[in-house]
Amino acid sequence: MTTFISFIIKEARHILRDRRTLLILIGMPIVMMFLFGFAITTEVRNVRIVLVSSSIDKTTQKIANRLDASTYFNITAMARNTDEAKTMLEGNKAEMAIVFSPDFASHIYDGEARVQIIADCADPNMAIQQSNYASQIILSELTSAGASNGSALIKLMYNPRMESAYNFVPGVMGMILMIICAMMTSISIVREKERGTMEILLVSPVRPILIIIAKMIPYLVLGIVDLILILTISYFVLHVPIAGSLLSLSAVSILFIIVALSLGLLISVLTETQVAAMLASGMMLLMPSILMSGMIYPIESMPVVLQFIAHLVPASWFISACRKIMIMGVSITMVWKEVCVMTIMAVLLLTISLKKFKKRLE
Repeated sequence: MTTFISFIIKEARHILRDRRTLLILIGMPIVMMFLFGFAITTEVRNVRIVLVSSSIDKTTQKIANRLDASTYFNITAMARNTDEAKTMLEGNKAEMAIVFSPDFASHIYDGEARVQIIADCADPNMAIQQSNYASQIILSELTSAGASNGSALIKLMYNPRMESAYNFVPGVMGMILMIICAMMTSISIVREKERGTMEILLVSPVRPILIIIAKMIPYLVLGIVDLILILTISYFVLHVPIAGSLLSLSAVSILFIIVALSLGLLISVLTETQVAAMLASGMMLLMPSILMSGMIYPIESMPVVLQFIAHLVPASWFISACRKIMIMGVSITMVWKEVCVMTIMAVLLLTISLKKFKKRLE
C-alpha cells in the first residue's frame, strides 16, 4: 500500500509541476461555462416585429402590448399591408411580421378572427422558435379575452422560460469532463514511455491494476474539483436549478468521470507518443462529444446509423441522465439505464486497458 500511495503522489506531482496545464484544467471549465451560458445562446430576445392591421382595435392593441412587454419581442413598426411588411423584412428592418385579419375584433367570438405570422426562415430553427413564442403569447391573450379559437395553449414543463442555459449546462458538463479527464489521462502512461521511466513501472512490485488506479486517482480528484466549479457557476451565476438530488447528480457525474478516465487510459496504453495520444483523444472524444452526444443536436433526429454511433459515445448517456436529474428532477432510479450503460463502459474499458498493459509487461 505504501508503494501504491507513492505512485499516486508521483502522478499528482506531475500534474502540479506543470502549472500552465493546471491553469488550463481549472480555467477552461470556467471560461466554457460563461461562454455557453451567456455568449452562445438559442434564446429568443428582442425580436423586431412589424404589425399589419387595417385598424387598431382594443383586442389588437392588447396583443401588441403583450408582445412588446415581453423580453422576446419589440414592436418597431406598423404596416398597412403584407407587401409593406415583407419589404421591411427584406430590408432587415424587422425579423417577423404579425398580420391581423380585417375586422379582427368583430370576429373574435365567432372563430373567424385570424392571425398570420410571417417569419424570416433564413435560419429555420430560430424562425420556428420565434413563431412558437409569438403564437403562445397571442393564444394566451385570445383565451383571456374569451375567443372561441384560443383554447389550444402550449404548456412548457421544466423550462417554461426556455432558457438555453438549461439545455447547455448538462452538455457542457459532459464535454468538459470528457475533455479534461480523458485527454489528460491519455498522456499519463505515454509520458512514462517517452521519458524512459517505464522500466521503473515494469520492475515495481505493484500490480498493473494498481498502477492504472494510481494513474486515475489524481485526475479523478481534479475532475471532481471541476465538477464542483461547474455546478457552482451553473447554479449561482447562470441560475440553472438542480431540481433533483444533488447526491444523485454527483454520483452519476463521478461515474462518468471514471468512464472518461478509463477511456483516456486505454488511449494511453495503445499509443506510443504524447502527440499521438492527444490527436487520438481529440479526434475520438472532442468532436463526438459535441456533435453526437445530444448536446446541440437531438439524437432522435439523426439517421439510424448515426444514432447507433451516438449511443457509443459515453457523453450521450451522461447528458441524458444529467438532464433528467438536474432539470426534470427525477430520482436516480429513473436513470438506471444510463447508469448501467456507463458502468458497463467503465468496466469494459478498464478491463481492456489492463489486458493491453499486461501485454506490455511481458
